[in-house]
Amino acid sequence: MIAIAVLIAGFAVPATSSAKDLVLEKYFVGTTRAQGKFSAINGVRKSFTVLLTGKWNGKLLTLKENFTYSDGEKDIKTWRFLKTSPTTYVGTREDVVGQTLVTVRGDTARFSYDVYLDADNRKNRVRFHDTMKWMSNGVLINSAWVSKYGFPVARTRVVFRK
Repeated sequence: MIAIAVLIAGFAVPATSSAKDLVLEKYFVGTTRAQGKFSAINGVRKSFTVLLTGKWNGKLLTLKENFTYSDGEKDIKTWRFLKTSPTTYVGTREDVVGQTLVTVRGDTARFSYDVYLDADNRKNRVRFHDTMKWMSNGVLINSAWVSKYGFPVARTRVVFRK
């Protein structure tokens, strides 16, 4: 449930980066571990761990996510992020509807995307609105709210560590 992508209108994004700037392919190459929690207004609550494996080919970041949920459920998702500028990526994932635009400004990435929670039957379409913030200690925190028909219905928080 790592949510990633949305157009950020009106942002003046610098073309250069500094040492404290978040660069997805630098952070996620290799192995990354994460812990997260999902809570919805209908009472559904799940915690999960994720083992991520990232590969970078100079233009494309492939990020395989192996989820293990608190109820024993397991899932595998694979993000593919094509770098389109020093501060933008276009992402796809098997359960994401269409593409998503990730915009990075300094230590923060913002994105949103639509997902079918029941991907096999293409049912229960929701929108994730993610903000990833790179902390000074090297931890990356992804906070997201989930909406349906424009109304907030859930929240998720994922903490990534190298």
